[in-house]
Amino acid sequence: MKLSWIKLVLAASGIYDAVIGAAFVFGASALFRAFHVTPPNHDGYIRFPALVLIIFAVMFFRAAADPAARRDVLLYGAALKLSYFGLVFWYYFHGGVPAMWIPFAWADVAFFTLFVMGWRGVSKVSEPVRQAVLR
Repeated sequence: MKLSWIKLVLAASGIYDAVIGAAFVFGASALFRAFHVTPPNHDGYIRFPALVLIIFAVMFFRAAADPAARRDVLLYGAALKLSYFGLVFWYYFHGGVPAMWIPFAWADVAFFTLFVMGWRGVSKVSEPVRQAVLR
């Protein structure tokens, strides 16, 4: 299996998360105003998760360099994406969530799917190497 598509997915997710993280670190107030969303009572509630996104972006960029060696990052990435879209859709169906969060949730559904597919693909490529080492 070729790993180039997985490298591309990891790099794309790195860019996506870094841009969103930076946008909320530096421009959360403007984003909330633009979408008519009441911001939280303290910027830290937004900046901390935004910085976590930037940390994940760095992880995704590093994993893109060698997906087989860092295949565990695909699972952590899938967990990040599942956490986000799971919460957004839960609140969407059980009481509402501001519309500004919905497009990010759909993007994370796509990244989640690609990360799981990538992890399965990388695991198949890595399995013969693991078996050879164990012999």
